[in-house]
Amino acid sequence: MKQFRQEHTIVTIATDGPGLIDFTEIVLEWVGRQSIDTGLLTLFCRHTSASLLIQENAAREVQDDIQAYFARIAPESSVYDHDDEGDDDMPAHLRTALTGVSLTIPVAQARPLLGRWQGIYLFEHRRHPHRREVALHLFGA
Repeated sequence: MKQFRQEHTIVTIATDGPGLIDFTEIVLEWVGRQSIDTGLLTLFCRHTSASLLIQENAAREVQDDIQAYFARIAPESSVYDHDDEGDDDMPAHLRTALTGVSLTIPVAQARPLLGRWQGIYLFEHRRHPHRREVALHLFGA
């Protein structure tokens, strides 16, 4: 009988401003090194103005359209009460609330079970560069 175990790490992702940053390969490499064949992977973004998405990784237009959509539904504006860090501050929090800060992905044969066209993205919502932390936690046997 296989012994259950768990592993965790924190990945730092540098951003240059708003956009989707594909970090699928980083996740695949880390999971592959853990010697856990079957389990559950949780990713958690440790910020309130950036989020996580699983999204199509083939057509760049998908990412552009996603960014344009969120700019329309949570626009930068001076109408928000919370603007401590500028006009992009509150819209970033709204976009994060709409997309989420955690993902759960099943793992089999030591690989996350992503679909053929799925990638794992950090969605940066702020205009200025940041260093974002994403916690990875893998549980399984």
